[in-house]
Amino acid sequence: MLTTRQMRAVEMAAIASGVETGGSLMERAGAAAAQVLAVRWPGFAASGQVALILCGPGNNGGDGYVIARHLAGRGWSVRVAALAPPTTSEAQGAAQLWRGDVSEIGAVSAMPEQRIGLCIDALFGTGISRPLDAELAGLLRGIAASGCPIVAVDILSGICADSGRVLGDRVLPAAELTVTFHRRKLGHVLAEGGELGGSVTCCDIGLEPWRDAAGQAILSAGPDPRLAKRAGHKYSHGHALILGGGPGRGGAARLAARAALRIGAGLVSLAVPAEAVPEYAARLDAIMLEPLAEEEDLARRLRDPRITALCLGPGLGLDRAARLVPTALAAKRATVLDADVLTAFTEAPERLFGQLHDRVLLTPHDGEFARLFPDLARRLQDAPARGPAYSRLDAARQAAARTGATVLLKGPDTIIAAPDGQAAIAAATGDEAAPWLATAGSGDVLAGLVAGLMARGFPVPDAARTGAWLHAEAARRFGPGLIAEDLPETLPAVLRDLGA
Repeated sequence: MLTTRQMRAVEMAAIASGVETGGSLMERAGAAAAQVLAVRWPGFAASGQVALILCGPGNNGGDGYVIARHLAGRGWSVRVAALAPPTTSEAQGAAQLWRGDVSEIGAVSAMPEQRIGLCIDALFGTGISRPLDAELAGLLRGIAASGCPIVAVDILSGICADSGRVLGDRVLPAAELTVTFHRRKLGHVLAEGGELGGSVTCCDIGLEPWRDAAGQAILSAGPDPRLAKRAGHKYSHGHALILGGGPGRGGAARLAARAALRIGAGLVSLAVPAEAVPEYAARLDAIMLEPLAEEEDLARRLRDPRITALCLGPGLGLDRAARLVPTALAAKRATVLDADVLTAFTEAPERLFGQLHDRVLLTPHDGEFARLFPDLARRLQDAPARGPAYSRLDAARQAAARTGATVLLKGPDTIIAAPDGQAAIAAATGDEAAPWLATAGSGDVLAGLVAGLMARGFPVPDAARTGAWLHAEAARRFGPGLIAEDLPETLPAVLRDLGA
């Protein structure tokens, strides 16, 4: 995924090569978008309805004129409404090739609503850096309220393409479809952009030879070939130690342990207070159980070099977390810190940060993040007046740099940021949405998944990225009715499909 600056760098490299021009790229983009629309709405030409194309003055509007021409060539009834005359040479050239009428955008309301079967938003796209005019936002809302689907060209106008945030205090409708080019932009998955963009289709417009001009891109999380288990005995695949809490608190730790075992850790042990052992034992089989009370017990346990990953937090209890975390971190093992650990240090986050190392993963949700990093969270809460707006990606990266640990900021647009600035997004938005993950215990499963991958030898950022993708993929596979216990049980089918 790219920023607007990176996308522009790729386009400029193509143009500088002499192989492409701005006009040729615009023509290819508009033609590709028209093809996507024709496939998505195959009976539109015969429906008697009109496709309304809203064109802005820049190159997004130029794309709109090209789309209009190609749709009309397919027999569609098309009406173009322009906000202003084209201001770029490419858009001017595209407008001249459009032989149909162009009305002022203010005249749209005079058109009988029932005739508009589709609205194509080519007003500003990725080029906007200020809030969308209130009247235009109202026009889009009115069109959507009439039942007319909205298609966004590149990105819904009014959304910052670098952060996904709606600029200003505007209320925007949701698009049914977004058609973008070359690569998805960050705003397609982050914040409101992930909620309002609908399905996102990315079209190839011939820019691959110049893709390196973008520099380091943000990765989209996905499966990893290392998920396939190699031959060996159980210790060849690592030993994950999950620390659990006292009586009545065992569910979260058991969920994490089961997920770690399902994802392929060779052994998984749960270490809990002695008085809680009978309760845990009644619910466990393949997961090993051992009593562990104090810091000294943990220090002795960690003398075993075969323990390759730790997970602290799910159901651990605040007092137990505060006592055990220093000993766990001193061992310098791959470590997931989740849930109660993050809460235990919110009064003085620097006490935690000073103990972290580069093999630690912090897994906060938005509330936990705000308590650990209040200054960064405030920047996310302020309504952005201009773009590029401060994003969840920016916040996660700064948190990782501040702590020296990898940060997994949970949400539909889960961010994984390493201390060196590398980052990935595990997006569960649009067609990839997994709303069923909003259920108690799903975060505990994610912590266990990542700990299991760390135990197997995955580097911390890779384990976080792969685990977040698997977490959402399992939820998508199971679907409605999901509860946290279903996630580990769905993993075998996901892994089988991956050939793992």
